[in-house]
Amino acid sequence: MEVDSKCSEGGDWAGRWDNISKLLERSGPLTPPTFQPSDQYLPILLENVKILVVGAGGLGCELLKNLALMGFRNIDVIDMDTIDLSNLNRQFLFRQKDVGRSKAEVAAEFINQRIPLCRVTPHNCRIQDFDEDFYRGFHVVVCGLDSIVARRWINGMLLELLEWDGDELDRASSKPLIDGGTEGFKGSARVIQPGISACIDCTLDLFPPQVNFPLCTIAHTPRLPEHCIEYSRVLLWPKEKPFGEETNIDGDDPQHISWLHEKARERAEEYGIQGVTYRLTQGVVKHIIPAVASTNAVIAAACTTEVFKVLTGCCSPMNNYMVFNDTEGVYTYVYEQERNPDCLACSKRTGRLEFPGTARLQEVLDYLINSPQYQMRAPGVTTVLAGKNKTLYMQKPVSIEEATRKNLKLSLIELGLSDGCRLVVADTTSPSATTFELNFV
Repeated sequence: MEVDSKCSEGGDWAGRWDNISKLLERSGPLTPPTFQPSDQYLPILLENVKILVVGAGGLGCELLKNLALMGFRNIDVIDMDTIDLSNLNRQFLFRQKDVGRSKAEVAAEFINQRIPLCRVTPHNCRIQDFDEDFYRGFHVVVCGLDSIVARRWINGMLLELLEWDGDELDRASSKPLIDGGTEGFKGSARVIQPGISACIDCTLDLFPPQVNFPLCTIAHTPRLPEHCIEYSRVLLWPKEKPFGEETNIDGDDPQHISWLHEKARERAEEYGIQGVTYRLTQGVVKHIIPAVASTNAVIAAACTTEVFKVLTGCCSPMNNYMVFNDTEGVYTYVYEQERNPDCLACSKRTGRLEFPGTARLQEVLDYLINSPQYQMRAPGVTTVLAGKNKTLYMQKPVSIEEATRKNLKLSLIELGLSDGCRLVVADTTSPSATTFELNFV
């Protein structure tokens, strides 16, 4: 294979890509029967494959570096965060002069300057800001996230892209999702083929339960310092708008955290609660978890290896979940996660909710939030009554939340719901709404 002469400037790029090309030009004991060796694979791979990396934090930096050094040239990266001083001990693409800048933009600049011919395109925004056409333009999506909500949203988007002919899936519409995650000295990597293998929601109960507090507890009966912090974040911030109408909470902005801390402290004093500190406030707002650079490196290596196998077919991809643990020694294990036939994300089924007619709407929402099967974040519910759409409860915008808050205390019968009616639930964990059939028990 011919390599541009620029590749040899500043490093042995030609030698590195020559070694990679050899994997595609010969068969081996781990090569699938369908693989046909060719010297044309690598040029096609380098020029035409488009990869989306979601997250430019500790794991995301490792993923970008690995993909670029493997020779992939067309990479996009999405991250809505800015660089904080505390990031510099493990997010190695950033320097102190970059503090306050967009993670995606700085990471892209670093890779583009250091890796010849690599084109990393940054997107400093939320993943929800793009539509289906954007995600349809990639061959594979690689996640390096610390957010279960974001993982589930990307999972839902890739499931939305699937094309079906009756019950037959068009496999060409299934875009692989390579998902990596780390926490301290533990990590995991998985290969998801949407519509074919287990998706994120199929194994949702494997994730640690998210810390959510019922709205009624936050508003009326706080017992923990976290309740007071959530009160200032969920209720006071949108009501008082301390930094302007359209300003969202930035966990890296000291002014925002200081305002939330002060309001939470006032709330705590009112109820005789101890323990509201600035550090706890930032931890609750940002959902901070420990991160270790060495774990990020191991998981990123596993994920990028799977990307190469999935895109080239030179070796069968992992089937399909790998766990890594080096808290005491080093332990790793691969096993196959099976699809959940009742998964609402990928099974195309209507969910079922069973409640007595006397149950309050708040109980239904609490169940959707706390259930290991659903783990919703801020569900909003609508239904059809007498042929008209009716909003039972929505947290946003504030005007609708205030107008529908009274429904939380009403029973399902008092709301006019009947056995067998349909509830449409929208939540931030999915780009599309989920339909449930309500059964009275």
